[in-house]
Amino acid sequence: MLITNIKALAQVRPLPVKRVYGKDLDHLPTLSDAYLLLEKGKIKSFGLMKDLTFSHEKIIDATDRFVLPAFVDSHSHLVFAATREEEFVMKIKGETYADIAAKGGGILNSARKLRAMSEEALLQAALIRVDHVLSSGTGSIEIKSGYGLSTAAEIKMLRVIKKLKEITPLKIKATFLGAHAFPEGKTREEYINEVLHEMIPQVAEEGLAEYIDVFCEKGFYS
Repeated sequence: MLITNIKALAQVRPLPVKRVYGKDLDHLPTLSDAYLLLEKGKIKSFGLMKDLTFSHEKIIDATDRFVLPAFVDSHSHLVFAATREEEFVMKIKGETYADIAAKGGGILNSARKLRAMSEEALLQAALIRVDHVLSSGTGSIEIKSGYGLSTAAEIKMLRVIKKLKEITPLKIKATFLGAHAFPEGKTREEYINEVLHEMIPQVAEEGLAEYIDVFCEKGFYS
């Protein structure tokens, strides 16, 4: 695929730059009136239109458009049952996250809704969100579980994520977040044992996650 007449080709940096961080993020290098050639999913060539000396059977005219690398979303919860906009009202009235959780809101609210939803319904809802993500320019995304808070529900979430990998063009990394919170009806010790001795072994057996996140009072650890 040859993209021509690009108004500005963004993030054009000289080799051997592989990562950009710190004060270098203040600068976004661009190439005006440019072309970009892709072959077999990789960048083959790029440069100024005035230097373009070849053609291609598939050409996209990007006149008045920018071309830039796809975004990478490194933390998401794309698979869930329902939104919790009602909790915004509680926050506006001054209630804290702990207050909301104590009333059965927050993650516990999401967990109840997710457990009641079928795997197929979760998948169809997630596919709509994938379309939104792709249309916004994200090409790679990490998706966490964590709204299940039971072995069956966490596995259900991760199977949906695995299916998204198989049927969408989005590049996805799955993270098992079994201890996102503590469920109702179990002690901390009981739930930790379930995470360690039931969830993680099944996640590993089915190959459902690349990463494991563990949440504690000091934050997340992968």
